[in-house]
Amino acid sequence: MSASYFFLLSDPNVQYVALGAMLLTGSSALMGTFALLSKKSLVGDAIAHAVLPGVCLGFILAGTKEPLWILAGAFLTGALSVYLIDFIVHNSHIKEDTAIGLVLSVMFGAGIVLLTAIQKTGNAAQSGLDQYLFGRAAAINRQDLLVFGTTSVLIMALVIVFFRSFTLLAFDRHFAHALGFNVKFIQFIQTTLIVLAVVIGIQAVGVVLMAAILITPAAAARYWCNSVKTMLWLSSAFGMISGLCGALISYAAPAMPTGPWIVVVASVIAFVSLLVAPEKGMLSRSLRQRRLQQTIAQENLLKTLYKLGEKNEDFLHERTAQEIMRNLKSARPQKLLRQLLKQGYVERNNNHWKLTEAGYLRAQRIVKIHRLWELYLTTYMNIAPDHVHDDAETIEHLLTPELEKELERQLGYPSTDPHQSQIPYRKT
Repeated sequence: MSASYFFLLSDPNVQYVALGAMLLTGSSALMGTFALLSKKSLVGDAIAHAVLPGVCLGFILAGTKEPLWILAGAFLTGALSVYLIDFIVHNSHIKEDTAIGLVLSVMFGAGIVLLTAIQKTGNAAQSGLDQYLFGRAAAINRQDLLVFGTTSVLIMALVIVFFRSFTLLAFDRHFAHALGFNVKFIQFIQTTLIVLAVVIGIQAVGVVLMAAILITPAAAARYWCNSVKTMLWLSSAFGMISGLCGALISYAAPAMPTGPWIVVVASVIAFVSLLVAPEKGMLSRSLRQRRLQQTIAQENLLKTLYKLGEKNEDFLHERTAQEIMRNLKSARPQKLLRQLLKQGYVERNNNHWKLTEAGYLRAQRIVKIHRLWELYLTTYMNIAPDHVHDDAETIEHLLTPELEKELERQLGYPSTDPHQSQIPYRKT
């Protein structure tokens, strides 16, 4: 399979399509990152549908599918859609999502009307114009590649120049204004580049699927990093991989359209990221949650052994498994005991169990945090003593040592909790 792909890449036509698709999807993903971070993902969808009448107007003015005229017309109507959305939001009671839906449907409807009118003129040059609905990446030629390449390089260069401004605007425009940034100018540049990215992207995937190629690589990259710069270039890489794979698949299987396959590959990347990303993926989060639940169950067992020892002040006294089960709300104490035995927190003597020194210290800390938190809630939050237990049950497993020390300091190292139970401190 790989050999056949290398053979395909030796074909100049395939090279044009593959390189063009990579440039289009990679540059679109750059601006999609800022659209995603600014919570304006749907604006990209509105722009994508709004460029269709511009494509038709560009063709009408040029009389042929001249790329520069097509791009110019698409850019004008795309920019007009953004202006209309802002105008409706700021001059009416209509919310942004409703304004986006309104502009999207009206502009797309106007595009379909113009497209139908062009098809009835009999102009032979209009053949294939309807491919802008679903993309015409397979028809990219050298002239198209020059236009797309120039536009993509312009987008990348401006992203580098305005990176700090775009990032600040995406997270807090009011703070950017307070720092002296020209927010309106920066927003104008950002919107212009998003429109430009959408305009060149429709060549690959069409107006219907453009929103996917704009946002999907950025959404996939978001799962892998916490840095905007890393997310920016990773989303561009995902977009370029999608463009390359979509082009190769469509040429390896001629019945397969390029644009939809680009979106499919991008969606697969996003789905895999959703599942297996190391910090934010579903599997890793599920594993962390499972480990946390296991830790909580283990600490509850240690706390149970500690409280049993409080009755006669013998914390290292041996207990039977049955005695532990009677005082522990768990359906699997034997499994928990074996886990704690491996960790060195308990010792076993036949069917009897007891805390080790390490287990005693860990259990003491859990009990101390629980009782300190109950006292904090009653003292500072004015919550009744009989309503603080459940909150303390949760926080006792989560409080860091730094917060634990701060809690002790604020409460003045108290000796008893609201229920007059002794708060244990580690002896030094």
